[in-house]
Amino acid sequence: MSEAFIVGAAMIPMGKYRESSYSGLALPAVLNALRDAGVAPGEVDAVVCGHAFGGMLTGQRIVKELGISSVPVSNVDNACSGGATALHLAYKDIAAGRHDVILVIGVDKLTQFGGGTLPLVAEDPEVRQGMVMPAMYAMRARRYLHERGVGPEVLAEVSVKARRHGARNPYAQFRSAVTAEEVLNSRPICDPLTLMQCCPTGDGAAAVLLVSDAVRRRLGRPAVRIAASILHSGSVTLGYRDMLRPEITFDSARDAYEMAGIGPKDVDVIELHDAFTIAELVYYEALGLCQPGESAGYLLDGKSTYGGEVVVNPSGGLLSKGHPVGASGVAQAVEMYWQLTGQAGARQVENARVGLSHVTGGGIAGLDHGACTVHLFEQVAQ
Repeated sequence: MSEAFIVGAAMIPMGKYRESSYSGLALPAVLNALRDAGVAPGEVDAVVCGHAFGGMLTGQRIVKELGISSVPVSNVDNACSGGATALHLAYKDIAAGRHDVILVIGVDKLTQFGGGTLPLVAEDPEVRQGMVMPAMYAMRARRYLHERGVGPEVLAEVSVKARRHGARNPYAQFRSAVTAEEVLNSRPICDPLTLMQCCPTGDGAAAVLLVSDAVRRRLGRPAVRIAASILHSGSVTLGYRDMLRPEITFDSARDAYEMAGIGPKDVDVIELHDAFTIAELVYYEALGLCQPGESAGYLLDGKSTYGGEVVVNPSGGLLSKGHPVGASGVAQAVEMYWQLTGQAGARQVENARVGLSHVTGGGIAGLDHGACTVHLFEQVAQ
């Protein structure tokens, strides 16, 4: 198999762009990623576009504005994992030698729904009974507080860290620090989760250029190697499920580490799926950062921030940066590229050489999650 490299990356500031089209959101990110890579639109061999709510032919609607035509354009819907799945598919095509230059786009516009929780598929039996994502994560949080014997202030500290990191990120939707008291006193959403413990809805776009080793050498640009790319879908389990052991993430992380030939202790920087505060705590354990049962201490001891063992969500994560669903997985890859090439500015993780991104997608009755994508990235010596 051939190796695949990111040589250009860009995103727009996450926020609310109510008057913008999907093309209007994506084009600035795409143009800047192409410029960053030194690649002309006519050099692109294929396009993969991840989104959840863009409608038909989203990718084609975007790239036609650039004069990119006659190349294969694929559109990927895998809920929150759509953008990361697009990257996974592009990686496989580069690795198989099918293409040398692939443009990967992630984009979504959530302001089109006017607020509230995201619409879920009515055919799902749990959705028909009223299940929404904040409720699912709130149940997980209640179980966590009960089993681990900790208070809601531990959940609040996840938001405190996310906002502190996000304050350094000009692309984040929320850029101000908060206290644990402010988090706990914010509007109740679904007990024990409050407003500041839930990722904001909004709009956004991100893009990366994925190339073969031959193209990387020709371009001579800063590059990051994709050392592992894993996509799993959930296994059906009816009845009782351990809500604090998301098997789909455990399995994806295990396979990613095995593929890259490294372990959790080798990772310097992580962007993980913190759509709600409880998710970050659960995923510390699933990604192997600490043993099951130790995530609260791992957070409170400062092991997941600057000066700790690994910096988790230096971008501010979904809690601070925002979560425009289909864009998030690609935005994570952009952050990894910036971190591993020393371009992350005030939020730069010192001596970052290995990065991990993780995103899950969708809640479906009987499944832990509908999809999970884990990527491992390695710095390339110039």
